[in-house]
Amino acid sequence: MNDVISTVYSGVSALIRGSERSRKATVIVFGNEKGGTGKSTLAMHTVVGLMRDGYQVGAIDLDATQGTLTRYFRNRRNYAAQENLLLPQPLYSAIERSTLNDLRAAEEDERKRLAHGIAAMANCDYIVLDTPGSDSSLSREGHFHADILITPLNDSFVDLDLLGQIDFDTQKLVAPSQYSNMVWEQKKRRLQSRAGPTDWIVMRNRLASLESRNNRNMDLALTDMSQRLGLRLVPGLSERVIFRELYLKGLTLLDLREEGIEVSLTMSHIAALQEVRDLLRAIGPAREPATKDVM
Repeated sequence: MNDVISTVYSGVSALIRGSERSRKATVIVFGNEKGGTGKSTLAMHTVVGLMRDGYQVGAIDLDATQGTLTRYFRNRRNYAAQENLLLPQPLYSAIERSTLNDLRAAEEDERKRLAHGIAAMANCDYIVLDTPGSDSSLSREGHFHADILITPLNDSFVDLDLLGQIDFDTQKLVAPSQYSNMVWEQKKRRLQSRAGPTDWIVMRNRLASLESRNNRNMDLALTDMSQRLGLRLVPGLSERVIFRELYLKGLTLLDLREEGIEVSLTMSHIAALQEVRDLLRAIGPAREPATKDVM
């Protein structure tokens, strides 16, 4: 992937114009079955990072009831209008859960609406999905569409239980969790439908700054899980107040050098920016943007 950070620091905004093309958009899904792990914050930074690197990006909020990503985009539009800023904005939609009473009919309704939402963004290079922190048919359908699945975890064994049961003495996986089994089922479903494999990425979020016994044990457990569950590990984000502050304005760390944004960069901001950059690099090999007009 091109250097997202150098693009931002040059003060240049990438404004993406749509174009007709035949290739399929890469779908990136942020998912797990636990709230409060930073899915929406990571999704927003990924969307903005990819846009600033010249890609056309769509975003779909599958957690419309909670609506964190939806409000993030609304805050961004309002702040840009208030400050007369030209901030990159993705194509965006939110998909509500079906209100049909029949379970099978409701699941089919959600499947069709999500497929339609993705098809409406067919000209994008990437489509980013933010899923709810609970099990639902809409969340499972979102996982089915994942070319890349990113599962953030808070840095604790309480959250690690989301992936599987761990033996306390050996830090080895005893049994996969309900969520891991669901991911496995959706990966099998993709292969059966010839949709291709899913690259499952797990990242530890809200990392403590100091090394501890917990960190070492988490490393051992996750290393074993990565081999047993077929996932790969990438660096996560440390706990920082700046992420909560930026949310109110709909901004990301990648916006802070935009002309007109009055935020003084600190060493903490720079370190956090590097963590976001590492995440974007870990997503995988870059593809050429459909259009890359830089103004």
